[in-house]
Amino acid sequence: MNKFEAVLILSPEISTSVLDGEIKKFKELITNASGKIINDEDWGLRELSYNINKFKKAFYNFFQLEINGDEINQFKNELNQNDKILRYLFIKVKDHQELPTKLANEKK
Repeated sequence: MNKFEAVLILSPEISTSVLDGEIKKFKELITNASGKIINDEDWGLRELSYNINKFKKAFYNFFQLEINGDEINQFKNELNQNDKILRYLFIKVKDHQELPTKLANEKK
């Protein structure tokens, strides 16, 4: 099992219940791929550095994962086909950073 940190950027046009459903689907993808979610943070609605699909803001969610790297490649297709997910990023790390992150503290 490898350690990863992931960020999902979701459309600002979705409702809170749809947002929660999309996060739940992502978590199910991870667990169905024999992965484990160590921690997650909701960074909320934030400004984007540049427009994505004409959006200036989006919902950010951060995850710390333990999963086999080959499994990630298998469900990237599903993430690409989801029109509610604007962008996603997986980064392999040696050790997970301590939580809460600076962005989570900024939100408060």
